[in-house]
Amino acid sequence: MFLELIAVFIAGFAGAGAMMLLGKISGGRLPKWLVPVGAGAAMLIAGISSEYSWFSRTSGNLPEGIEIAETGESKALWRPWTYVFPMTNRFVAVDTGNMQANSDTDGLYLVDLYFFGRWRAVQVVEVMVDCIGHRRADPVLGDGSDPLWRDVGPQDSVVKTVCKEG
Repeated sequence: MFLELIAVFIAGFAGAGAMMLLGKISGGRLPKWLVPVGAGAAMLIAGISSEYSWFSRTSGNLPEGIEIAETGESKALWRPWTYVFPMTNRFVAVDTGNMQANSDTDGLYLVDLYFFGRWRAVQVVEVMVDCIGHRRADPVLGDGSDPLWRDVGPQDSVVKTVCKEG
C-alpha cells in the first residue's frame, strides 16, 4: 500500500512536469492552471491502473498448486467507470497441490481455501469437499463436533475445482 502511494505521488510529479514542459514548448501559451490539472489526472490514472491491475498481479504471484476457483467484481458510485468496466477486487483460491484424500471415503477431500481481497489480509479456511454428493463442510467448528454439510451442487466453484483435480 505504501509503495502504491509513492507511485501515485511520482505520477503526480510526472504529470505536472509534463504539463510544464508542454507550456515551455508552446512558448508560454498554455494556461498555468494546466500544471495541477496534469498532476491530478496523472495521479488519478495511476490509482485506477493500480486498482485494475491488482488481480492480475496477485493471481500471477500464486505458487504452483493453487488454483483460482471464483472471482468477485465490484461496482461503486464513487468509481463511475466500474459500471462500464467492473473491477475484480476479491477472489477465492483452492490449494489443490496439498489437498488430502480421505482414506475411508472415496471422493472426500480436505483442502485449504484462500480468500483474497483488495486491501485485506488473506484468510485461510480448511474445508471438506464431497465430490460424489456435491457437498462442502467446515470440518473444524472448534468443539470437536461433526462437520455441518451443505449441499452446494456440482456447479459450485469450489466443488468443481477440487473435484477436477481429485
